[in-house]
Amino acid sequence: METKTAKSKQISRNFTPLTKASSYFLFGPRGTGKSTFLREQYQNAKVVDLLDDKTYVSLNNDPARLEPIIQSMHKGEVLIIDEVQKSPALLSKIHQIMESPAFPKIQFILTGSSSRKLKQKGADLLAGRAIIKTMHPFMASELGKHFNLESSLELGLVPVVWSSLNPSETLSSYIALYLREEVKQEQLVRNLEAFSRFLEAMSFSHGEILNLSNVARECSVKRSTIEGYLEVLEDLLLGYRISSFKKRNRKQTIESEKFYFFDTGVFRSLRPTGPLDPQETSVGQALEGLVMQNLKAWIAYRNKNEQIYFWRTKSSNEVDFVIYGPKTFMAIEVKNSNKLSNDHFSGLKSFKEDYPEAECILLYRGKMREKRFGIDCVPVSEFLLSLTV
Repeated sequence: METKTAKSKQISRNFTPLTKASSYFLFGPRGTGKSTFLREQYQNAKVVDLLDDKTYVSLNNDPARLEPIIQSMHKGEVLIIDEVQKSPALLSKIHQIMESPAFPKIQFILTGSSSRKLKQKGADLLAGRAIIKTMHPFMASELGKHFNLESSLELGLVPVVWSSLNPSETLSSYIALYLREEVKQEQLVRNLEAFSRFLEAMSFSHGEILNLSNVARECSVKRSTIEGYLEVLEDLLLGYRISSFKKRNRKQTIESEKFYFFDTGVFRSLRPTGPLDPQETSVGQALEGLVMQNLKAWIAYRNKNEQIYFWRTKSSNEVDFVIYGPKTFMAIEVKNSNKLSNDHFSGLKSFKEDYPEAECILLYRGKMREKRFGIDCVPVSEFLLSLTV
């Protein structure tokens, strides 16, 4: 489906909507283009926008006011409810409507930028009657010839930022919008200043082994508070953790998790810059994060039951990403370097010893494909552009 942007370019998304036989949730961070995509895909759909204050107050106070809207529709028509997490009470009414023969069988599409309130209110997400789908920032393959690696490392690929006439300014205000309209307005944390410090501290954990005790010391709050903040961050879909790959381990691997912000531009906007903050380190983390967010979107849109892991042994051999699924086994190492050295291959070589079945790939900033030690070396831009659905 193509989306018009302020840059007057047509962007075809890899996300495939479900047929009219299935209702679904569409979750994703703000600005990833959920509403725009759905309104272009379902041009005849009715839309209930809970960001509209009047609509929100009416339906939140009395969810039964949804009934006449449904009664006016016909079988097979589509109703889109934007930002459904703002009114969890609506889900019980929607569930009742779905099961009642008194209402036409329509397709519900429920969007949200957070699942936290739904969890807090004990909402059952329609008892499995609606599939959960996710929308992500732009993929390189969606942008095609418009994809620029250097720009993406600096500004990220959130559509509302990428398509802005002033992307730097839009990016700088993106987290402030979340703090104001999600965290503060919904009272998700008691101390907004401490949460802001937490976001900055977490920028040093992007692409790294997660050590919450260190983050707590940096923020001068209890570890339990940091654990709660991390849950808020994940529930707002602004970040996620990945686990260590442990299947058929022969070498001793660590038990920890790694953390990533959902978009490398958001990471760069949170990461402090100055004489004590080496640019090379943050660019390397940004490159790894850019690969991660493209892989995460690719897996979500493919819908082939694949998972992303990392691999690190206690002797410090490491592979950045392991993609594992019924028909996929791939190990990927990312290097922020234009040239390859033998040292770059140590993690993948060690992994290949234990898992000769895996496809091993080293991504780097160079221009030429190579093959060393049985490992494919691929320019990172070429690899990202190849991740099509």
